[in-house]
Amino acid sequence: MSLSSAISTAQSILSNTSRQTLVVSDNIANAGNPDYARRAPTLQTYFGGELSVSIQRAENTVLFNQSLDYLSVSSAQAIVYDGLEQLKTSMGGNDYELSPSRYIGDLRDMLQTLAATPGDSTLAASVISAAQDVANSINDASASTQQLRLEADQAIGERVDKLNNLLTQFEAVNNDVIAGTAVGEDVSQALDSRDSLLREISTLVGIRTLERGSNDIAIYTTGGQTLFETVPRSVSFVPTNGFDATIGGNAVYIDGVALQPGDGPQTTANGELAAYLQIRDNAAPTYQSQLDEIARGLVVVFAEHDQSGSALPDLPGLFTWSGGTVPSAATIEPGISATLSVNPAVLVDTGNPALLRDGGINGAAYISNASGATGFSSLLDSYVTGLEEPMSFDPAALAGDGASMIGYASDSIGWLELYRSQAFEAAETREAATVRIFESYSNETGVNIDEEMALLLDLEQSYRASTQLLQTIDEMLQALLAVR
Repeated sequence: MSLSSAISTAQSILSNTSRQTLVVSDNIANAGNPDYARRAPTLQTYFGGELSVSIQRAENTVLFNQSLDYLSVSSAQAIVYDGLEQLKTSMGGNDYELSPSRYIGDLRDMLQTLAATPGDSTLAASVISAAQDVANSINDASASTQQLRLEADQAIGERVDKLNNLLTQFEAVNNDVIAGTAVGEDVSQALDSRDSLLREISTLVGIRTLERGSNDIAIYTTGGQTLFETVPRSVSFVPTNGFDATIGGNAVYIDGVALQPGDGPQTTANGELAAYLQIRDNAAPTYQSQLDEIARGLVVVFAEHDQSGSALPDLPGLFTWSGGTVPSAATIEPGISATLSVNPAVLVDTGNPALLRDGGINGAAYISNASGATGFSSLLDSYVTGLEEPMSFDPAALAGDGASMIGYASDSIGWLELYRSQAFEAAETREAATVRIFESYSNETGVNIDEEMALLLDLEQSYRASTQLLQTIDEMLQALLAVR
């Protein structure tokens, strides 16, 4: 070997070792970075025997795509559970102590006590107060339900803006990958950034990716809509300013196709957008329908009936609402729970609580206790019986179609608690599965400090060998110069 070739070899070793050391140092520095894939610096022999460092980025496409799926489902499940937990909190938490069911039970007990001593005016006032508690609890529950829908709608708007922004960022990074690949540059950093964006996108909507030439990627939703193909596709949404039982929210459109909401406690949603749609358009409206059925049932149970024989229509008694009628069919009356109230005619400040005992809230034709006897309890007993006897409810509210007023209110809480508990179990299961798949992916593509330190020691030995070679060459050159 000539001295010139020896010098060239030593320089090549130093250069390659330096580059390898730089790559290993980057690996060590990013050991805790979940968006970093390990780089493997390997020596390759090119035409003519020249050695050069080639950087290989650790990849596992199958595990990565699986991690996107798990992340999407887990994110959706967490949103569904959080929404149901918010409904539970509005009902008073674990014991549902602020639920209509609890207050209706208290009203029934107070009515039974009053029926035993119907002439007690103080007790009659207490019954009216208990009725106001019932109306307030139903009003509050309805308001909380609609507030949850409004918050879900606002969250959808925020996520749509975020998704459009992520797709714009993805376009720029994807173009960098394509351009770098075309000229043979190391695009590992750009690939890391692109994978990170794909993870963020998958939390918002379920996705599938299609790799094309030059490392280009197209993105589609699990429902088949195109999210990105060369350029981002439009994701649009028009927020709603306020909700009640009669107002529905607007759809999210991806490339002109409406995104479908999730369904069920173990949600079918992929990503947060479909989960928020489920809360806004499915879970919360169902509970709202149950509240409306409870309110309708109370108006029916406490309705006053014509006592004059003139076939006058039934009219609201203790409980009334903005419609001012007694619903005649077992059909959901949208929004009745929001306006349910105690009839002013029996309030202490504006009316006479004794009308609850005697009848006549709607005039003389509806008086049951015509003699005004203070011991009259038949009407009060009928109210207690009405709360405990089976009546018909609309099965569309998903809390049953035949139960007592007390039972239906309890069944409504049971529906919510079952939905919430199943969503909680699914959230825990899916989160654990997501953690496991990310651990598996990290084991395949992440940085192992021990391995990197061992490699660094090997590179140090290579560096020492090259410096010894240079030292030997230097000594030989000095010897030659001394001869001259």
